[in-house]
Amino acid sequence: RICVITLAEAHPLLQSGKTIKSINYQISANCSRLQNKVSGKSKRGAQFLTELAPLCRISSSDGDEYTIYSCIRGRLIEVNENILSNPAILQEKPSTEGYIAVVLPKFEESKSITQGLLTQKEYEEVLLKRLNSSS
Repeated sequence: RICVITLAEAHPLLQSGKTIKSINYQISANCSRLQNKVSGKSKRGAQFLTELAPLCRISSSDGDEYTIYSCIRGRLIEVNENILSNPAILQEKPSTEGYIAVVLPKFEESKSITQGLLTQKEYEEVLLKRLNSSS
């Protein structure tokens, strides 16, 4: 029932051979995802995220900056602080050690969320259509 937020295979940071310069969990002057403190079974203190809530900003060495959004409503359980000291694992192991955050969706919403997910084949078809329409 948890959701692990990672970079998609098609994300520009994973495609173009860019180098990640920095990762910043400071979203605004008053909001840092690093200040998220969760305790207990009911996950008290967890920051609540909407689909459009920014999780972090990633800067690449060529000056481009990417804001990574939650894409899901729920409580922020954990951010991956390991990528702060070793940003390369975001690119080297994006679906395992290089995850960005862990989000716990509301129990009532978790079923509709998982039903709306694409299979790997459907995701690849969407990417293919995007590629064909842009070329």
